[in-house]
Amino acid sequence: MTAVYTYTEARQNLASLLDKAADEGEVRVKRRDGQVFVIRLERTATSPLDVKGIDLNLSTDEILQFIAESRRYT
Repeated sequence: MTAVYTYTEARQNLASLLDKAADEGEVRVKRRDGQVFVIRLERTATSPLDVKGIDLNLSTDEILQFIAESRRYT
């Protein structure tokens, strides 16, 4: 269940409120006039093809040489 905080509680404990929103998905903040706001973590879309590279300390010539060797018929 989503937690509901008063505006004063949210203001006094903002860091922990944001942590809770990240852990539980969302939290709600209720103002004195009855308005309720939802705070949730914004997820960023990432591509499954977005992978970190590996530095192999190879020069361009070495890479081209490996490619040429792999294309030779045996």
